[in-house]
Amino acid sequence: MNYRRDIDGLRALAVLPVVLFHFGVSAIPGGFTGVDIFFVISGYLISGSLLDDLEHGQFSIARFYWRRARRILPALTFVIVLSCIAAWFILLPSDLHEFSLSVIAASTFWSNIYFWKTTNYFSIDAELRPLLHTWSLSVEEQYYIFAPILVFLIYRYAAKRWLTILLPIAIASFALAIMATSLAPTAGFYLLPTRIWELALGAMLMLKKPPAPASRLAAETIGLAGFGLIAFGFLTISESDPFPGYNALFPCVGTALLIYAGQEHKDRSAPIATQVLRLAPLVWIGLISYSLYLVHWPINSFVHYLSLQAVSVPTIIAMTLASFALAAFSWKYVEQPFRQKRAFTAPLPIFAFSAAAIVLLCAGGVAGMLGNGFPQRFPDFSRERILVGDWRNGVCFNEGDSRIEAWNLADCTRTHGYATNVLLWGDSFAAHYVSGLETNAGKIQANIIQYTYAGCPPNLSYFSYARPACTRFNERALQIIHDANIQAVILSGRWTDYQARGFDGLQKTVDRLRDMGVKVYVIGQSPEFIADVQKIAFFARQEHVANTSWPMAMDPDINKHVLPFTKGATFIDPLAYLCDTAGCSYADAGTRQFLYFDYGHFSSAGATLAISKYWPSFAAGGEVAKVGQQAPTVTR
Repeated sequence: MNYRRDIDGLRALAVLPVVLFHFGVSAIPGGFTGVDIFFVISGYLISGSLLDDLEHGQFSIARFYWRRARRILPALTFVIVLSCIAAWFILLPSDLHEFSLSVIAASTFWSNIYFWKTTNYFSIDAELRPLLHTWSLSVEEQYYIFAPILVFLIYRYAAKRWLTILLPIAIASFALAIMATSLAPTAGFYLLPTRIWELALGAMLMLKKPPAPASRLAAETIGLAGFGLIAFGFLTISESDPFPGYNALFPCVGTALLIYAGQEHKDRSAPIATQVLRLAPLVWIGLISYSLYLVHWPINSFVHYLSLQAVSVPTIIAMTLASFALAAFSWKYVEQPFRQKRAFTAPLPIFAFSAAAIVLLCAGGVAGMLGNGFPQRFPDFSRERILVGDWRNGVCFNEGDSRIEAWNLADCTRTHGYATNVLLWGDSFAAHYVSGLETNAGKIQANIIQYTYAGCPPNLSYFSYARPACTRFNERALQIIHDANIQAVILSGRWTDYQARGFDGLQKTVDRLRDMGVKVYVIGQSPEFIADVQKIAFFARQEHVANTSWPMAMDPDINKHVLPFTKGATFIDPLAYLCDTAGCSYADAGTRQFLYFDYGHFSSAGATLAISKYWPSFAAGGEVAKVGQQAPTVTR
């Protein structure tokens, strides 16, 4: 294969927005789509390498993996080792334990599956996981398991009918990616089946190479369109949009167009887009792009872990400079020696190094796991028992392993003796209010009936493969409302989790409840922090921070996004009562009691405070009055 400087420039175009997005530069909200550019490039180059071997009679699986190991493992091992050293000194025990598991997953290339099960890529605390970014490497490595075999079979036994075989696979993967954005968004983001089409797009462009653009004007137009599509993705797509799926077309098709426009043509010079990509600074960044991708995220993660809040502009600049410096070092002294020195140009030394590196990294991960994060490293840190109250798990709060039919009215009526029956319906961010109900029963003046399910929003349109019973659970709420003579319903959820899907289903649910003749209240998103509040308190003490206010780690306008979908309901914004411009209190300033027992679920003290401030009160005759006076509820 002939070297193409423009593809290294395209790598730079991919990695720079990823780095800036991760570092919190809001001007590039879709910077994460740079990973999709990498997928298309990888599909293109890997297929070209395989085709070259086949055409020259040099194809072998061992040869393929020798090249992949030489390219990927040295820099990855270097970064994981550095991350392990930093983690030993920085991460608290529970986080070092979790980090150790991710070391095992990353070094054996199934971290996309590990993080699918443990972390949403866009979750509040994602930045505290130093190896989260290795999910994309795992996707590529899993693709490499079958890609060489498939290319060989098509070449040898299907008469090189590349599109006949690959196009249906790509279309099926793309269709699956579209469905996953609404049915299983986290799985759709992390897993190979919904990403194959991106790699296959690059592969088809290489294997069924179309003729060069017919004219200079066509080449210029195609190159400009490629830049435009990629820029559109960077500037208009955000983490709240469904992704991948339709939205991934912008970076992927844009990348394919730029690769196509950059094909050599003997009768004319390269189009302007290709010439831009060949500029020396972009090519240099492209050369170090793999190491830059590897090193930038752990730097970002450890900095955020030490601050547990948004970082300042000077810090972002410092992180960027450190990332480039370390990436340049890794490229020159780790990547290049393994790719150029004679000692590593034979398969055996590379395979021996790869096996030894994987075994040693896994051994370190197992040690951290079995050592429970080595708590003796932080003798000053200890967890206190936070009173949470009884959510009546398994009956009133279903965690996914209980029969929906196990719910019963008697056990889940949390306050008694009033004329009005009110259903509290939602996920864990509805359940976290129950421990404050008894103390505030006299103010609420209603029989509050708990109907809650983990990860299941009060949305009749919601479906998730992760929570398939959620649909049936929500539908049963309508029967309960009818049978239990419910006069009012309070809907509450972790709305930050559902923003990417949109809130149309919430409005439909409100409308359905209104048609049933019940009063509807929607409680907006309550505060969420970047980490467990005990962790925040520990680092605050280390920094001698006296107050108990801490910045939120979520979109502060989330409730403004929910509000338009609550027409016909009374909307209550918890942030108006619990936070100010400086942040939200994670503990009572006087007693120092924690108001949350993790990153955002109320403790008993927090639930008692929250209900006293903003829950509705049901007075005689069904009239509704505010309990607190600090901020207004809004009726739509």
